[in-house]
Amino acid sequence: MSDGITFVGLDVHKNSIQVALLPPDGAKPVEWQEVHTTESLRRLSRRLLREAAGEIRCCYEAGPTGYGVQRRLTAAGIPCLVAAPSLIPIRPGARVKTDRRDALKLAELLRAGLLTEVQPPNERDEALRDLCRCRDDVRLDLARSRHRLSKFLLRRQCVFRESKHHWGTRHMAWLRRLQFEEAVTQAVLDSYMLTVEHLSERQQQLELQMGEFGACEPYGEPVAWLRCFRGIDTVTAVSVVAELHGFERFRSPRGLMAYLGLIPSEHSSGETERRGSITKAGNRHVRRLLVEAAWHHRHRPAVSAPLRKRREGQPAWVIAVADRAQERLHRRYARMMARGKPRAKVIVAMARELAGHLWVVLYKHAYRQTEPE
Repeated sequence: MSDGITFVGLDVHKNSIQVALLPPDGAKPVEWQEVHTTESLRRLSRRLLREAAGEIRCCYEAGPTGYGVQRRLTAAGIPCLVAAPSLIPIRPGARVKTDRRDALKLAELLRAGLLTEVQPPNERDEALRDLCRCRDDVRLDLARSRHRLSKFLLRRQCVFRESKHHWGTRHMAWLRRLQFEEAVTQAVLDSYMLTVEHLSERQQQLELQMGEFGACEPYGEPVAWLRCFRGIDTVTAVSVVAELHGFERFRSPRGLMAYLGLIPSEHSSGETERRGSITKAGNRHVRRLLVEAAWHHRHRPAVSAPLRKRREGQPAWVIAVADRAQERLHRRYARMMARGKPRAKVIVAMARELAGHLWVVLYKHAYRQTEPE
């Protein structure tokens, strides 16, 4: 099936691109190195088109360099596959690794059909995804800053006892009233407070931008539909839509669950079956968000005032799916807890089932977008 096809493996780095070209006639591989610049990519495209005898296919490993090479080669008329690094076959006995060997190995694996393709986002989807991940980075920085401040105060025997809820309005007002006699200690408190307030403001601004861009087409409809589910508001909905770009590639709920790493790992042989913890493969950002949303379903099914407001004007079938998800997930929680299962394991099982309900909504939207007029 590969007769007449030229396969090209690219080992892409920040400053260089190692190229390995396998001619269709089985001749000796052609290898060279290019500088990783925009002009060199144009030169590389022209050379590949010139030296390829017929059809040409390229591939490189997904990494920190992003999808720029894939987009430029595709624009030049050269199909380019971005391979999933964790699913590239590795020879157990291989102990030598170089750029030349990596490029040649990618070309050979592409010719053998042993590479798993990553779905590259378009530039608009990637920009929204970067915004969501930027907000998540700020969230983590804010959590660390709050932790440092709270432990600093604990060492000074300053404990907030007015309420059980920290970092709310009353807690922040209490923090601003704190004064220390020692000037150095006061300077440390002021520095920690400045960091916490700065990061809190940054997070709020990013969340407002996520809501603004998430309301634009083509994200507005799926985001509004996801917000009909309990435990899913703007930040979670926009993040899920941005991370799961090209949703039509998930042909079944099980495919989405496997992509999110929510299915059990397995090591079975013969008559022995061994299943372990979840694989944690694929997109960890969406997996974390679904686990957080699943915690809300441990309570009895109900429609709160904010949820009722989010559902205004949305299709009845979407609301029916969301209500069915509430009932099924709460029943699963009660059933598994009654069997003595650990709470964390129960929540992960609920997140896996929640992914199936989200698939129904998102695949319906993706199917409507791709079906012919």
